[in-house]
Amino acid sequence: MLLGGIRYLLPVIKAAHEQGYYVITADYLPDNIAHKYSDEYVNVSIIDKEAVLKVAQKKQIDGIMSFGVDPGVVSASYVQEKLGLPSFGPYESVCILQNKDLFRAFLKEHGFNVPKAKDYASLKETMADRDSFDYPVIVKPTDSAGSKGVSRVDKPEQLEAAVSCAFNKSLSGHIIIEDFIEKQGCSSDTDSFSVDGKLKFVSFNAQYFDVNAANPYAPAAYAWPSTFTMEQEEYLTSEIQRLITLLGMKTSIYNIETRIGVNGKPYIMEFTPRGGGNRLCEMLHYATGVDLITAMTRYIVGDSVPEVEQKYYDGHWAEVILHADREGAFDHLEISKDLLATVVEEDLWIKKGDCVNCFEGANDAIGTLVLRFVTAKEMIKAIEGVSSWLHVVVK
Repeated sequence: MLLGGIRYLLPVIKAAHEQGYYVITADYLPDNIAHKYSDEYVNVSIIDKEAVLKVAQKKQIDGIMSFGVDPGVVSASYVQEKLGLPSFGPYESVCILQNKDLFRAFLKEHGFNVPKAKDYASLKETMADRDSFDYPVIVKPTDSAGSKGVSRVDKPEQLEAAVSCAFNKSLSGHIIIEDFIEKQGCSSDTDSFSVDGKLKFVSFNAQYFDVNAANPYAPAAYAWPSTFTMEQEEYLTSEIQRLITLLGMKTSIYNIETRIGVNGKPYIMEFTPRGGGNRLCEMLHYATGVDLITAMTRYIVGDSVPEVEQKYYDGHWAEVILHADREGAFDHLEISKDLLATVVEEDLWIKKGDCVNCFEGANDAIGTLVLRFVTAKEMIKAIEGVSSWLHVVVK
């Protein structure tokens, strides 16, 4: 059973079908694209864990996960525990990982590098602390994904609008305000995998943003390898393993966001037991040949997990998240012939005349480009200068 119905579930459904599994997709939006490819659809709110449990019991499922869909992770873990199914790890640990406030508190308690952060449940409570923050700060819902409701605030006068936006996107009615960690190089947002609590595959990448987008904190491109040094990656790998051990996590895929502060400290910013959106697992399959999707799909129903091992990147890889600069009707995509890369895949999700939105978050993406470069220099130049060779034409 897969919670959610977004496009990023399609490779999971494909992998499940290749293993001979019957796939049930579930959410409250019957028109979501994944339901067209699953064997059965169930209409249920994926954040209602008791309702999901009832469906799971009725359908006598063998496994459940929420891949690329943050709101369903807690419900999936709850059902795993209640039905004795293969699990990511303890339900209590998953709840910590899925709540930004609890996660920050856990990191602080156990001596990880962590920004100062505080949770709020109302606008009034938040504004009472307006003058106590060390600006800039980041304001975000404690439980949303896809960069929805996330804002940087540089001065007190900007706080109320950012807080209101965050509360509007929060499922639980809670937000978190934390110190903004100025970063060295690029932050990383990519997937890793543990087997029986041991980190078997870890990856780091370079995460890029479109500073001119409606939401400049929505990822606009990714590149592998990262801008981290070997020493920084080794430190973060050790800290990720320590976190997995402390939480008692088992066999799982993880979407992990990390960064290096200008203070030189490496930070684990986000850590969730699900595959990331934006096709991150598919990109890792392209770059390394390691198939994390099949491994997770087999584990979650109790079948043996194919060997997952660390592998080097085969070349320099990048993914561009296609998006429009403004609202309107999509006309066409222009890719310059001067681009020094192999276009491995052009995955456009819309057609001419379809309405597009400005880029507020992952939901506003209109497709992806998968690129392979010969050199790191060519890759960095292309990704930092996307507007010079790529145009999403809107009329």
